[in-house]
Amino acid sequence: MELNDLYRDVILDHNRKPRNFGPLDPADASVEGFNPMCGDRLTVRLKMSGDSIADIRFEGEGCAISTASASLMTEAVKGKSRREALELFDRVHELLTNDDASSDELGKLAALSGVREFPARVKCASLCWHTLASALKAPHPQAVPAVSTE
Repeated sequence: MELNDLYRDVILDHNRKPRNFGPLDPADASVEGFNPMCGDRLTVRLKMSGDSIADIRFEGEGCAISTASASLMTEAVKGKSRREALELFDRVHELLTNDDASSDELGKLAALSGVREFPARVKCASLCWHTLASALKAPHPQAVPAVSTE
């Protein structure tokens, strides 16, 4: 099986059966993200345990790339510290926007590397990540306004 086929299969699987999809109540942080270019809209909710992400869930509607990216993201950051999750955000953002970026040590997240070949879809894949970063950087995450990837 070609690597591109494997990546496509990972994206399709996470779109069809998104992991960590649904409500999280109570949540320590809840941030809405919106991509006005294509209408993707999602809410990321976090439950923190000290400085670590104890649980993370997302809800909303979006294209296959947006949904798959959110599903992959929730799997990747659950159990990580705030710093580790923000470092992963930086690595994924680099993967999506830089042709020379390495997908080494990204595991399933490497499946997102093909998105950079379609610049209009980069915002779809990065919406959930920007939303997560806003939640993690906010001093009072419950009060964070919606994130837009215009």
